Amino acid sequence: MAEERSGEDIVSEYLGQNPQLAQWVDTFRGYCESNKQWFARREFILRNMEAFPTVEPGVPSSSLDRLLSLSMVWANHIFLGCSYPQAVMEKIKEMGEGIVVQDAPVHKTRKDEVMSKGKRSATAEGDIDSCVKRAKCGPNELDSRPAGRTATRPVSQKAGPPPQAPAEHQPFFNRLYKAVAWKLVSAGGFGPNLDHFEILRSCVESCKQTLTCVFVPLKDITGLPAGRTQKEGHVCEIRCQTVYMGTGYGRDEAAARAMASKEALKAFQGRKVTVKICRRRYKGKDVEDLMLFDEQPRSQGFPPALSYPFQDEQLDEGSL
Repeated sequence: MAEERSGEDIVSEYLGQNPQLAQWVDTFRGYCESNKQWFARREFILRNMEAFPTVEPGVPSSSLDRLLSLSMVWANHIFLGCSYPQAVMEKIKEMGEGIVVQDAPVHKTRKDEVMSKGKRSATAEGDIDSCVKRAKCGPNELDSRPAGRTATRPVSQKAGPPPQAPAEHQPFFNRLYKAVAWKLVSAGGFGPNLDHFEILRSCVESCKQTLTCVFVPLKDITGLPAGRTQKEGHVCEIRCQTVYMGTGYGRDEAAARAMASKEALKAFQGRKVTVKICRRRYKGKDVEDLMLFDEQPRSQGFPPALSYPFQDEQLDEGSL
């Protein structure tokens, strides 16, 4: 413990002697970072600044972006248990050598976590995988067939996400929030010229998950907003881990996907994101759906769902 306190004292003393540096480095603290996480990542940044000679306090640069990205990767590995390609892991372990994190959390692998949850979680994973496989028609491109149920879900079970679903999904979206926040910082902030889908896709994949995109011709959609009268084009719905993230409209599938990604990324501009169960329309019926929200109050005028990963056979057959 004395060694750990000594390391923190050295950093505090160094920043006390360089107040401008202290003020500058504190601007990189994430909204969701605890003192423990930030102090460790701050030490990582300061220790490795010499390895990036073009990094200057107060001056944006690609080297600074890389250093900040590596610091977040290191922090995600230490505090969240995230894993990355071997070359990246070796790099951050080398850069983090000598940094002592008191009572660092011990993480299970995703395989261990799934196995420990038993049959119920295995069934849920099967439902998610089935949804993705049934919809996928190419790399990062999914067709318009709504994701359905698997045979492992009892027919008598009520359609909809289980009550504990928001709490189960929240840790993943907390990690995704951090990944998106740093990606947007590296890209210069949220704006119209970004490749919104590529940013969202890369962040989701960095968290070891996959986006699900469902496309439906605009003419086949009922319940569209009153101001939307055109019948040409497509609608795209984006989900991750069965959680609805955004809907977009466009002349073709690529344009619709880009708009849906832009809508999804808007939720990550606040101080946090939250997974909730809300009611919305699906094939003319009111259903409960998992949705991602930011801190801003929203009206209940949600766009109709294009897919519904929680339906049972009775709902599916009754909606045709």
